[in-house]
Amino acid sequence: MTKKFIAGGCSFTFGHELSDDEKGKVPSKLTWAHGLKKQDHEYVCVASPGSGNSGIARRVFDAVSNHSDIECVVVMWSFLSRYDWAMPRHRNLENTRWASMSPWDTDSGNEEAYVHIAESSEQTEHWKRRIKIHEETGVKNFANSIYKYAANQYHETYLSWKSIIWLQNILEKKEIPFMFTLADNSLFYDEFKQHKDQDSFMNALHDEIDFTKWFSFGERMMGFNQWALLNDYPRGTTHPLDEAHQDAVKLMLPTFNKLIGDR
Repeated sequence: MTKKFIAGGCSFTFGHELSDDEKGKVPSKLTWAHGLKKQDHEYVCVASPGSGNSGIARRVFDAVSNHSDIECVVVMWSFLSRYDWAMPRHRNLENTRWASMSPWDTDSGNEEAYVHIAESSEQTEHWKRRIKIHEETGVKNFANSIYKYAANQYHETYLSWKSIIWLQNILEKKEIPFMFTLADNSLFYDEFKQHKDQDSFMNALHDEIDFTKWFSFGERMMGFNQWALLNDYPRGTTHPLDEAHQDAVKLMLPTFNKLIGDR
């Protein structure tokens, strides 16, 4: 049986705007994650563009639960401000149940989204389809309410860290080697302030994360997207392109080999 290499994350792992991007229909084979895979392993990419950390953990858990002979798991965690919610069932939702939401999915956020993606007709069309689905399924109204009345950084940090610890503990229980990384250090920092220093609860939650299983792109847990911006890698509309992924693999390999085993 072919061993499985499972990759989780958002669009930085799915591979939006890379040179083999087929209008977002299938995961790219030019991403950092695919670059770490052994040639004889089956690539199981469960990354989903726009996903938040709860959704990332959910999809990886589902993949781990439904596959055998798993070689390893790699995950690039995403931004705090995204939510994953089980909605009333609808055929246009993920698995008829799940919806990912971000501030861009609100009435006010839609305008910001269009400003960011205006140069890409493909992404603009994709976003229009997303808005239509969210209107049909009730997700748009729900997103407007969440981000107007309830969304806040503290709760989003709590949800993200809880999801990270949950998946970490499951992988350790199943004795599946893994490596975590991140797209942006806002997962742990608010500018120079650490989220863990907000109170004793957050500090205790932070202590549950096994950072020996992580790769960061620089000091203060720099993320992939920040590193690519800092080093002026070519970008598409909103994503680093092929070269950044290729060089990220070179940086990550020593840590990956230490955690997963030499390739």
